[in-house]
Amino acid sequence: MFTGIVEELGHVVATQDLPDAARLRIAGPIVTSDAKHGDSIAVNGVCLTVVEVENGTFTADVMRETLVRSSLAKIAEGDKVNLERAAAVGQRLGGHIVQGHVDGTGTILAREKAEHWEIVHIGLPPQLARYVVEKGSITVDGVSLTVVNVSEDQFSVSLIPTTLDLTTLGHRLPGSHVNLEVDVLAKYVERLAVPHLRAIAGEEAQ
Repeated sequence: MFTGIVEELGHVVATQDLPDAARLRIAGPIVTSDAKHGDSIAVNGVCLTVVEVENGTFTADVMRETLVRSSLAKIAEGDKVNLERAAAVGQRLGGHIVQGHVDGTGTILAREKAEHWEIVHIGLPPQLARYVVEKGSITVDGVSLTVVNVSEDQFSVSLIPTTLDLTTLGHRLPGSHVNLEVDVLAKYVERLAVPHLRAIAGEEAQ
């Protein structure tokens, strides 16, 4: 589990194509300071398992399912990435509950600069729209954010200077793809509620 509070802006050192997978080597001296084989590190919001740690870098394998669902399929050497180690029991939950299981990708549509913040508009895949609500939480490239506005096909978030300076969201231009993870609590509520709602609808139809 993660919190969506990015610890470090790392970069991709190397990529390797494998059969139905890919292997990434990523530089991040903070997240690798205590990392070992088998640990979890979120890369742009994708939970990856550490295969090897060496000289401030770590290697991780990305399976086909992850490549299909996330922007990691197009990642290249030199790209900057948001990094976060798995949450430790007892630490403060600064963001929200993040699994590192990307639900899909969105596209940066526009950016509006203000004096002390920036509003970013992001395209929302239809299958995820029902899980996104105004003032609710969403994870964008591994960053826990609060939704400002939402419609059927897009939502907006407001980014403070710290987020702009210390994460990839400060560098994403319109047209860029970002990883999205909706609040898992919304999915569980839907899963539990739908059968009861259908039963009620069936009773009313009789």
